Amino acid sequence: MGLVCACARREASGLVRLARRPQRSSLKGANPEVPPMSRLPLTEPEALPPYMKAIHDATPEENWLGRHFARAFAPAEDLVQAYQGFYHPWHTGGAGVLPPRLKELIRLRIATLNGCVLCKTVRMAPEVVSEEEAASGVDRVDESGFSARERAAIHFAEKMAVDHHNISDDDVANMRRLFTDQEFLELSMMAGQYIGFGRVLALLQLEVAACPI
Repeated sequence: MGLVCACARREASGLVRLARRPQRSSLKGANPEVPPMSRLPLTEPEALPPYMKAIHDATPEENWLGRHFARAFAPAEDLVQAYQGFYHPWHTGGAGVLPPRLKELIRLRIATLNGCVLCKTVRMAPEVVSEEEAASGVDRVDESGFSARERAAIHFAEKMAVDHHNISDDDVANMRRLFTDQEFLELSMMAGQYIGFGRVLALLQLEVAACPI
């Protein structure tokens, strides 16, 4: 139990600088006149299973989006634990060949495109990605001081997120000029899971507490 809780606390430490007031849903088709509601019940903190309780309690009280994540995913504790066992080492934990900065820039750009409030407000690598880059720089990549590899990676991730059917041979060839095949595969795999899980978080609308059920 102690090991599980310790791991969960370390993972929760990444949920920093979260939004502190509700924001209207940015999901396509949302009615701006109707405040969004969480689409799953939020388990009461005292009823959380151990792993999710550790994440919840290690997240500062004002960072309520991170706490909502723990409460919403309480029914899938084993799935969350297994997923985080992959995610954290490969995102910023030193696994793989791509630097954490590059992966964090990709994640943040995809968060904007997904409309995931939680994803966009979490800072997973503040020591290598500045607040300005995280908040807005990744959304105007050609105006910011990113390297050629960073710009190419962000643009490729954008296309994966919104226009993947039109990724061309030229797009892939351009990436392979800048990245080794190992790097390209890692970048594509990580971008794919940022897109997928980010969309799950966006559709759940965890930025608000009320639930219709």
